[in-house]
Amino acid sequence: MSNKSSLKSYATPTPGSSAPGEIEAWGLTQAALRMSQAQETAEKQAMIDAVRLNWRLWTIFQAELFDPDSTVQADIRTNILSLAQYIDKHTVEFLAKPAPDKLDTLININRELAMGLYEQPDEPAQEGAPEETEAGSVKISV
Repeated sequence: MSNKSSLKSYATPTPGSSAPGEIEAWGLTQAALRMSQAQETAEKQAMIDAVRLNWRLWTIFQAELFDPDSTVQADIRTNILSLAQYIDKHTVEFLAKPAPDKLDTLININRELAMGLYEQPDEPAQEGAPEETEAGSVKISV
């Protein structure tokens, strides 16, 4: 399945469940879809709007991960916060000089993380512990 068709297959009006990981995956997918659609048109304002929406989503993730009551393991929290820092940097670079090809990185990060979050493990993990998917990625809830 191509990136475009895999993104469009997740273009639903609302998430399918109330599970935090699935809601996060839905948000990442929707942001990736909007950036992809804006990239196709190469309309500057549409791309900027889509990137800003994505940035707000990642800011929410960061705020949740900085919460002292976060149940995400410290090492996973550190990794996601590092990724968020990269998203911040790349977003600022994009906003300084918008170009369609600069969206590929943001779209791919969102898509890959969402795919990992959508995957369901075979056995339930211990309460409060992150769940590892078949692909080896970690399912987190922020």
